[in-house]
Amino acid sequence: MAVLVTGGAGYIGAHAVLALLDAGEAVVVLDDLSTGVRPMVPEGVPLVVGDVANSALVTRVVGEHGVKEVMHFAAKIVVPESVADPLGYYDANTMKTRALLAAALAAGVERFVFSSTAAVYGEPDLAIIDEDAPPAPINPYGRSKLMSEWMIRDAAAAHGLDYAILRYFNVAGADPKGRAGQSATNATHLIKVASQAALGLRPALSIYGTDYATPDGTCLRDYIQVTDLADAHLAALRNLRERGGRHTFNCGYGRGASVREVVETVKRISGIDFPVAEAPRRAGDPAALVADATRIRETLAWEPRFADLDTIVAQALAWERRLGNGAEPVRATG
Repeated sequence: MAVLVTGGAGYIGAHAVLALLDAGEAVVVLDDLSTGVRPMVPEGVPLVVGDVANSALVTRVVGEHGVKEVMHFAAKIVVPESVADPLGYYDANTMKTRALLAAALAAGVERFVFSSTAAVYGEPDLAIIDEDAPPAPINPYGRSKLMSEWMIRDAAAAHGLDYAILRYFNVAGADPKGRAGQSATNATHLIKVASQAALGLRPALSIYGTDYATPDGTCLRDYIQVTDLADAHLAALRNLRERGGRHTFNCGYGRGASVREVVETVKRISGIDFPVAEAPRRAGDPAALVADATRIRETLAWEPRFADLDTIVAQALAWERRLGNGAEPVRATG
């Protein structure tokens, strides 16, 4: 019995694949490679290139690999892009999740772990956000994910599906063993972009908005290391196997770092004072998003191993150096 990982050739999905393999799980990846990178899928792991909305394909993969569990990562994730192309985001994130759910349920899938986002909260008035905060997304990306959450909940109530919805805050870093990292050519993650600027792969870094109601005027975010996040998915899946249920979890560390703090950390760790320019705010960016992660820690006994900004930045820099040298990811199975 294999776990189906959609988007398993992408940044977070690839790290989830590694966590599953390290735990001795069988895995099959479904990815259309629109943003995913084929070498991110370890050798020996079946990679099916295709669309999660292709019901016939999903039915075949589930049947051939004995799939009873799905981890669904495939999505579009860039907030400003969602503002410019809302219908594209509702298609990729909402309609395709609906098609995947329908095919998975019809084929007998019993457990579903969903990649959601803190963007569903919008701009809450809380300094620290727990899962009971009312969702009020301010951009199409967040709305597309919230709609998917609603569908999962309704489908679970109707069909007996067990699920875990994981709302990520800001994901960063790379696999400590160098097997995976952020490889998309058009990535917008701050730590990746700053690392590229430090290594001369970008001419400069732009800070979008310096007039937010935060201590230094720049956006405040809760950065979670990607391997810790992958471990949270594995813990969520194990909990569903052992106890069943329907859960929503925040994934973060409970503390924020501003854009300026991240930039200064990358400069200090890299030893390079790269150019930084100030730019207007981007559409759809909230001022601050910091997680209350009490529920996931208590329910899943999840304990992060890399909850340190210096460590996360050092991992990101090491990965960018590897990519900058033209090397592929280490295609290992564990």
